[in-house]
Amino acid sequence: MPYSSDVAAAEALTVSYQKLKTEISKVVIGQDDTVRLLLTAIFCQGHCLLVGVPGLAKTLLIQTIAGALDLDFNRIQFTPDLMPSDILGSETLDQERNFKFIKGPIFANIILADEINRTPPKTQAALLEAMQEYSVTIAGQKYNLDRPFFVLATQNPIEQEGTYPLPEAQLDRFMFNIYLDYPSYQSELDIVRSTTSDKKYDVQRVITGEEIREFQHLVRRVPVVDNVIEYAVSLVHKTRPNTEKGSPDANLYLEWGAGPRASQALILAAKCNALLNGKYSPDIEDVRAVAMPILRHRVVRNFKAEAEGISVEQLIKRLM
Repeated sequence: MPYSSDVAAAEALTVSYQKLKTEISKVVIGQDDTVRLLLTAIFCQGHCLLVGVPGLAKTLLIQTIAGALDLDFNRIQFTPDLMPSDILGSETLDQERNFKFIKGPIFANIILADEINRTPPKTQAALLEAMQEYSVTIAGQKYNLDRPFFVLATQNPIEQEGTYPLPEAQLDRFMFNIYLDYPSYQSELDIVRSTTSDKKYDVQRVITGEEIREFQHLVRRVPVVDNVIEYAVSLVHKTRPNTEKGSPDANLYLEWGAGPRASQALILAAKCNALLNGKYSPDIEDVRAVAMPILRHRVVRNFKAEAEGISVEQLIKRLM
């Protein structure tokens, strides 16, 4: 819906965000930071990769968010025998023996790619064009996807047998790489009380696709002062070893640094973070608030870092 001004739209975004959090909290207990990052990605027209051990409600969280949004939702369970046509769709012969395209599950607004690392790279790559171009190409024919379109993928980090790590080119398409940790003691008490009772929670749809698209345009219209852009780009350049602005830590411990998509994501996410905090322009703190999930999957440690037990998170904190 059109708003009278950008200020009115910003206030509406804050209200919608609070409503979404309220609806999601009916089902998902805790995980406030994860919910905030997922909604930030949606308002920034980005994709998310959720990494966590089994049982942390990754799938439930995405299904609940989809339930609070008035959008089409499809879940794709990735398995070793999944083929690209199982995701994109395929051409079949109809009764008149003419070829007809049958759309696959990717033709929805929200795609839950569950356990994305369980399928071979050939099938993982089926998502690449959709994530970047918002279209798919079948037999030379291009089909546009409805907007808004988001891929929210889950990944189990502890299993190695029968898994296929995502290639760097595909990881770079994800705006955020979100790590889910174990819940706190109090949160787990609340989870057990809630999930072992017979009470059902009805998640209301509180925001439409049209409103999401309006908020996505609003985020891009948020003004940013030059020093914030310079800080974001400088932070990304610090991750690149053996370059003019590469940091000593990057030279010592990193094989590869982040690319330009990281700089773009930092500014977009900082804009949205500022709006969600009631501000009309981001500052450096907003960039820092979103830097970890944006950078952690875009830098590659070298052998020295692995041998010394230095994590990607430790390196990013040093650079900030």
